[in-house]
Amino acid sequence: MQSMEPDLHDKPSLQRGLGLYVNYCLACHSLRFQRYERTADDLGIPHELFLENLVFTGQKIGGLMATSMPEEEAKAWFGARPPDLTMVARVRGEEWLYNYLKTFYLDPTRPFGVNNKVFENVGMPHVMMDLQGVQREVCRGFKPVDLLDGESVIVAEPEPHCFLEVEEGSGSFSAGEFDDAVYDLVNFLYYVGEPTRLERERLGVYVLLFLGLLFVFAYLLNREYWKDVH
Repeated sequence: MQSMEPDLHDKPSLQRGLGLYVNYCLACHSLRFQRYERTADDLGIPHELFLENLVFTGQKIGGLMATSMPEEEAKAWFGARPPDLTMVARVRGEEWLYNYLKTFYLDPTRPFGVNNKVFENVGMPHVMMDLQGVQREVCRGFKPVDLLDGESVIVAEPEPHCFLEVEEGSGSFSAGEFDDAVYDLVNFLYYVGEPTRLERERLGVYVLLFLGLLFVFAYLLNREYWKDVH
């Protein structure tokens, strides 16, 4: 698992992640606990620009970010309705999401022709394949497995050395550009999981400072009350 550190102060990253989500995810996965207006305000996007470029369902700016996919059709196409992703970063973790989105690979045995290294046999197509390109699981050679036990050598069964490899030129993004795009998308989902996180953390600092100041006055008052007793 590759590490991923979200940054809610990076508004350009959050804006790019929002664009990716609207274009690649919102058709199936709603954000039904998040409103367009709150997102636009937090990310510094004017409402008119937001409605013109990021809302394709005719909803108003105050509406919830719901998918346009009918529930019955979704069940018929996928076997179950695609889950809402408002809280996915809090449930799965941003590191899990980051690696999940990067590790789709071709698997002709699966209904959508792809599998995933993080979520095996996942029932989801690789919607960002046009950006990443065609990724395959490649096995070359074998891992060294000879083990020395005293004076004798034990040879275990060889294990294939497998890794994921993208076909060169099959995607519109380079490897680095795709990694950045996945980072932006996960960063946005991290924000959606708790839009008030920055406000809460900032308020928490003031609360701790207030409690520290209150402790000083409480200590001095307590000492004043008890000085005659002792």
